[in-house]
Amino acid sequence: MTRSSAKQPQPGATLVTREWLLQTLERVKSGELSPLQAVEELSILPYKELTYAKLDHHRNLRLAFPEVIFGQGKTVEQIVTIAEGLAAHSERLLITRVGQETFSAVKGKIPDVTYNSLSRSIILDRKQTTPRPGITVVTGGTADMPVAEEAAVTAELIGNKVERVHDVGVAGIHRLLDQLPQLRKARVIIAVAGMEGALPSVIGGLVPIPIIAVPTSVGYGASFAGLAPLLTMLNSCAPGVAVVNIDNGFGGGYIAGLINRGSKAQSEG
Repeated sequence: MTRSSAKQPQPGATLVTREWLLQTLERVKSGELSPLQAVEELSILPYKELTYAKLDHHRNLRLAFPEVIFGQGKTVEQIVTIAEGLAAHSERLLITRVGQETFSAVKGKIPDVTYNSLSRSIILDRKQTTPRPGITVVTGGTADMPVAEEAAVTAELIGNKVERVHDVGVAGIHRLLDQLPQLRKARVIIAVAGMEGALPSVIGGLVPIPIIAVPTSVGYGASFAGLAPLLTMLNSCAPGVAVVNIDNGFGGGYIAGLINRGSKAQSEG
């Protein structure tokens, strides 16, 4: 993923961060800001009402990550308007499941966004943090890469460094075994696979690391558009495997990012 250059939001816009909220309260405490003025500054919380959406500016304070736009099913105009509203108050923005036309429209309003064509994601990152190492994304086959890349992009935007290991499915298990040194360095693994979905179970029997299993809709008819690998992963006998929904790369990347953040905090504490 290509990181965007550091730029600021729209002139006069307020970044909704923990630091901003603490500063506002300190200004009230010191008398620099009246309670009425503070109410005005905080009026963008908890959300902004649009005709077709409610922009959750408060989410970054609650979850340390801003609201994500799921692009599928939305019009280009809706996505652009929502993106503008969120980017005005956040250093980061993620839009998933969108094409080149939507990216061009969003970039016309927010010039420093970038596009990951493999994951079909639009990314804005003005935060400029040092990424935490610890996440490895593994795919069963090349066809699983778009979902895996969505997971990787999400985890990176949360603030993680992501390693990628592709095409190591169980049909050629020696390919996976060759990657064991890399896998054992990870704090959390995202295993993405379609077909029969055995990859997370195999990895779970080889490494003492949390595994986020992501089933994909890749496969022939009896895979039932991802249902077969989903059931395989849910029925895994390997310990340490947790499962998200079919093709939910975003969910896998988000959970892995939270786990890696917790692991880092414990190792430093």
